[in-house]
Amino acid sequence: MMRHLFTIIASALLLTACGPELPTKFAESQSLPMIYPDYTDVTIPVNLAPLTFQMDVPADEMAARFACGDQQLVCSGSKIQPDPSDWQTLVEAAKGRAITVDVYASVKGQWTHYKPFKIYVSPDSIDPYLSYRLIAPSYVTYNDLTISQRCLENYDESVVYDNMLCTDGSQGQCINCHNYQNYNPNRMQFHARQNMGGTIVAYDGDIRKINMRNDSLLAAGVYPAWHPWLKLIVYSTNLTHQTFHTVNPNKIEVFDTRSDLMAFDIEKNEVTNLESGMGELEVFPCWSPDGKAIYYCSAHLEYHDSIDEGQEYMMRAEQVKYNIYKKDFDPDSRAFGPRQLVFDAAALDKSATLPRISPDGRYLMFAMARYGVFHIWHRDADLCLIDLKTGHARTMKEINSDDVESYHSWSSNGRWVVFSSRRYDGNFTRPFFAHIDQRGRGAKPFELPQSDPDYHRQFLRSYNIPEFMSGPVTIGPQAFARVLSGEGEPVKYVTRLSK
Repeated sequence: MMRHLFTIIASALLLTACGPELPTKFAESQSLPMIYPDYTDVTIPVNLAPLTFQMDVPADEMAARFACGDQQLVCSGSKIQPDPSDWQTLVEAAKGRAITVDVYASVKGQWTHYKPFKIYVSPDSIDPYLSYRLIAPSYVTYNDLTISQRCLENYDESVVYDNMLCTDGSQGQCINCHNYQNYNPNRMQFHARQNMGGTIVAYDGDIRKINMRNDSLLAAGVYPAWHPWLKLIVYSTNLTHQTFHTVNPNKIEVFDTRSDLMAFDIEKNEVTNLESGMGELEVFPCWSPDGKAIYYCSAHLEYHDSIDEGQEYMMRAEQVKYNIYKKDFDPDSRAFGPRQLVFDAAALDKSATLPRISPDGRYLMFAMARYGVFHIWHRDADLCLIDLKTGHARTMKEINSDDVESYHSWSSNGRWVVFSSRRYDGNFTRPFFAHIDQRGRGAKPFELPQSDPDYHRQFLRSYNIPEFMSGPVTIGPQAFARVLSGEGEPVKYVTRLSK
């Protein structure tokens, strides 16, 4: 670590305002302050909640000045927690420019002024809400989890659905994979496994429970992709397993012994297979923004039929490499074309998962690791980007870390991405945001702001599947639970979707 270079200053200009004052005597450091979360030189949206932080080294007291032009905000205390209204005034004035931040810290009565840093305020706003699944990374328990939503313009968080509402003693339930139609919180779906399991589809206030199991399907829908405007959801349907490593930094392996691709017509309650059969493992569908193609991942794996499929998979796990494909789609006829290879990760001895396309259709972001499908457990997982106009693919070194980057999604204006990262402790996934410019380059990522900067270090939950929303889900958890506790509507299998 770089040594601090100090110069003792006898006195300094005293800045006064209606609030805290900065120290008048301090030592000068030529190093940036070590703060948590690390907000030094990040780019933020103009409508983001205040950034709070604390020293990441011992300190008795702090003070900070945020300044842009003739606007300034001074805070002091054990942590820096700007007043929301004062923060809003400051960032609005700094839109398209930068806020300069001066940090002071006191240890045993001796103040130090650190090298100032910038917070760049982009005029590109961010969607006001984010939803995610909160789950303990304990490997063995899943009952205590929620789908929750957070307003990004302040610190308000609420529960969309609580897994415990339909859990009864030893009869557990596991909710997963929420998804929205074109960022619309009034059109959402999520899936519940085990006790009272089924797929919940909420459409403009109408809540339905769908029993998607059918003899012609491998299993019920798992990973969803809602068409941008049609009442049509494409799923991968997966036989998922997990196993534990004894000597491996990745700790756990989540994998599919089999998986297919299917489509579900919400109005007609019809389902059909799009890709099925042995030898291919399809997963993680996503639509192009124009609704004319479905992208997904698939790995080729042929079993030898000599041992249990799960055991054989684990013996060959590092051979399983997923590529990215697409199928063209005609919204009028609802016909899908043959699969086309988009990115050959296997040729690079890698595995690509979680494709997501920017709203302008220009860029495809995905996660890539050495093997397998569940990259949230792979410490080498990085985010990558394909320019669909040129075909050029690259690793996004500017936003990746030395640990896991996995689940991600684009904001509705295409200028921001949110992704789950374990960069701080290697165990818990936290939401990080990065601005993406018109050339597809990312700015330095920043962690989801909280009113208490130490919140995430004390909150023993992982944030999985972060999804941007145009507003909050207004259906209450109890309303979802009442529908889930009832019988699900059966689906009808068809060989192809009708108009």
